Amino acid sequence: MKILVANLGSTSLKYRLFDFSGGQEHLLTRGGMERLTDHAPAIEACLSDLRQGGWIASESDLAAVGFKTIMACGVNGCVRLNESVVRAMEEYNTVAPAHNPPYIAGIRLFAKRMPGVPLVGLFETAFYQWAPEAAMRYAVPEAWRDAGVRRWGFHGASHKFIAERSAEMLCREDVAHRARQLYVDGGASPVQQPALRVISCHLGGSSSVTGIRNGVAIGNSMGLSPQSGLPQNNRVGDLDAFAAPLAMRALGITLEEAERLLCKESGLKGLSGGYNDFRDILAHAAQGDGAAKLALEVYAHQTRHWIGSYFLQLNGLDALVFTAGIGENQAGMREAICRNLDQLGIVLDPKLNAETKAREAVISAPESAVKIIVIPTNEELVVAREVRRFLQTH
Repeated sequence: MKILVANLGSTSLKYRLFDFSGGQEHLLTRGGMERLTDHAPAIEACLSDLRQGGWIASESDLAAVGFKTIMACGVNGCVRLNESVVRAMEEYNTVAPAHNPPYIAGIRLFAKRMPGVPLVGLFETAFYQWAPEAAMRYAVPEAWRDAGVRRWGFHGASHKFIAERSAEMLCREDVAHRARQLYVDGGASPVQQPALRVISCHLGGSSSVTGIRNGVAIGNSMGLSPQSGLPQNNRVGDLDAFAAPLAMRALGITLEEAERLLCKESGLKGLSGGYNDFRDILAHAAQGDGAAKLALEVYAHQTRHWIGSYFLQLNGLDALVFTAGIGENQAGMREAICRNLDQLGIVLDPKLNAETKAREAVISAPESAVKIIVIPTNEELVVAREVRRFLQTH
């Protein structure tokens, strides 16, 4: 069974091809294209690469194409991406303007190009279906809640992978099994005592922090939209609900312009004076740029804020995990986040931290009560596994 996972950006297409034959799982190949103006040629190039590489004879060799879809009105979990689901995604285009439109365009192009191949999406909100209601509610009128104004949580595939892999590294196969089976039994698989408490920090161009108890999410720093939580590369992060109306009146801007500024000119870009690539911000901070330094400090502060929140909700911590581009590669940011947390049992080993980049490693000091771990995420593998499960049960 070969499953192609397509990761669609507004100007990019990245893909991985997995094979699940014989009860095993293998990554056969991967690739991608950047700076696209049209996804149609990129899809053709992807399929051509797979054929020329000998991975498939034709698209009929694909059991399905899987997508890490973001959110849809009234739809969650792992589902077949028919036109009704795609239209439900369109209803949330204004909530996820940087994510939903390119996915919708790409899904429709794939459907037109290969109508006989199932298209299946695993929604990023799926991992939070079993989080406590109190953690996911906003204090808004009932009608607002019925309209979908609630915390949804995102980066679900990444945090689910961390839930599984951290449990394996901590020798808790019972919890790893529960995390793997989550979309089948909703977290009903039994686990041993004591509870395994993990905080997963997905830190990259888009960032979030999730608390995980026994393989099940208890909440996520992102709320209604991917614009919330930590400062994103050019998206605002958390903001008081009255800030946008205030800015609109004070600056004389329209709602549409306010939305554009919050989605494209805010976050780390807004704080640093125009830089939304973390490497550029680090370089300018090293040269003494005060705005760049502030951007890094705000980012670390907000990450610590959410770690503290879930530390309390979990009543302690067994593992603090760093993943994604910044979490896996930036030792300085990991150090800033973990600084002066020894009274919470979080002590970083400076040498191990400095030596660890883009690889799996424990970087906590021997005396640290909490394991500090770097785990490269694998969102595409999670999507492929759930797509395979979907095909086997539908």
